[in-house]
Amino acid sequence: MYVSARTDYAMRAMLVLASWHPELAKSAVLAASQDIPHPFLRDILLDLRRADLVDSLRGADGGYRLTRSPEEITVGDVLRATAGAITTVRGLPAAATSYRGVAGGLSEVWRSVHQAVEEIVDRASLADLLGSGLPPNGGVSQVSPAPSHRAYARRRRMENP
Repeated sequence: MYVSARTDYAMRAMLVLASWHPELAKSAVLAASQDIPHPFLRDILLDLRRADLVDSLRGADGGYRLTRSPEEITVGDVLRATAGAITTVRGLPAAATSYRGVAGGLSEVWRSVHQAVEEIVDRASLADLLGSGLPPNGGVSQVSPAPSHRAYARRRRMENP
């Protein structure tokens, strides 16, 4: 999974809108509150409108607001609106990968990674992020972190002097 600046900015703007819900917020206020380049944010807000996550009102009293409550909009909704697929492999959705020979099992790994990420982002609502956040580990079982490359090399040198 890769989180682009566009997606990061979209999430931050959506959290500001969630904190203002149901009030309207001007795009300039959203941009300034999160240090997002205003012209870039306007394009992002257009994507969020197309995905029916925000709507806008024109005029002096206008601005942007969420189309649903913060409890009903997930991180996954925002990711899909701004990035399309949640996880990609060489620019393609994880489900589209296929390999031959010894790499044949790799497709299953990519699909499993996609499923795990999707499970987390589709459960995490804007309200969760504004409140106490996700349960410990995001509700996903604890996995030991992989050793760093240096730690692995050091252990190999110690095992094979």
